[in-house]
Amino acid sequence: MTFRATILTLYPEMFPGPLGHALAGRALAGGLWELEAVQIRDHALDRHRSVDDTPAGGGPGMVMRADVLARAIDAASPPEDARPRLLMTPRGRPLTQARVRALAAGPGAVILCGRFEGVDERIVAARGLEEVCVGDVVLSGGEAAALLLLDACVRLIPGVMGKAESGTDESFSHGLLEYPQYTRPQLFEGQPIPEVLASGDHARIARWRQAEAEAATRARRPDLLGRPPAHDGTMKERE
Repeated sequence: MTFRATILTLYPEMFPGPLGHALAGRALAGGLWELEAVQIRDHALDRHRSVDDTPAGGGPGMVMRADVLARAIDAASPPEDARPRLLMTPRGRPLTQARVRALAAGPGAVILCGRFEGVDERIVAARGLEEVCVGDVVLSGGEAAALLLLDACVRLIPGVMGKAESGTDESFSHGLLEYPQYTRPQLFEGQPIPEVLASGDHARIARWRQAEAEAATRARRPDLLGRPPAHDGTMKERE
């Protein structure tokens, strides 16, 4: 099964963007995953190819129309398509490593990139969109968020990373932030690599790394403590 990503966007030229380079780019060229960027305006019916209109009830900005989005989604994702339909929006549930792992293990995703003031709320229920947020920030559109989500997913596809364990022994995968990393030179501006890492005592190194991971998590992300590990949790797929 090949991971297939379909992006619904007003700016298809933004893709693959950074996903065409490094690990993701090599995997894309090698057929380990597929990417299609669809121009939403192609599904508008008027001569101006309009995709938005003024907000009901008044207010600033414009809102993406449900009828145009419905045609775009239906063309990209027919009823037999098992891929989840995602909407990148600051109103969504926070993206987690658990959700990323679930997506990476599946057939791919259809990702709608919002613009302007957002999308007509009726399209969310009408097409079973899962609203996803990549952080407590507001972006110009969903494209940058979609790139982030796909980068997180693609690196976990089997064969993309040189060593599969690289995707398991890292931040969030065990409910903790990752321990500090070091490499040569042994001494940098008066700071040595911690002695324990040169000891050759693997049990001692493991204990040190666990303690450092716990300390970093307590100091920087105490909200993570007590959560289930990322490999245990998944969010329900669309029905």
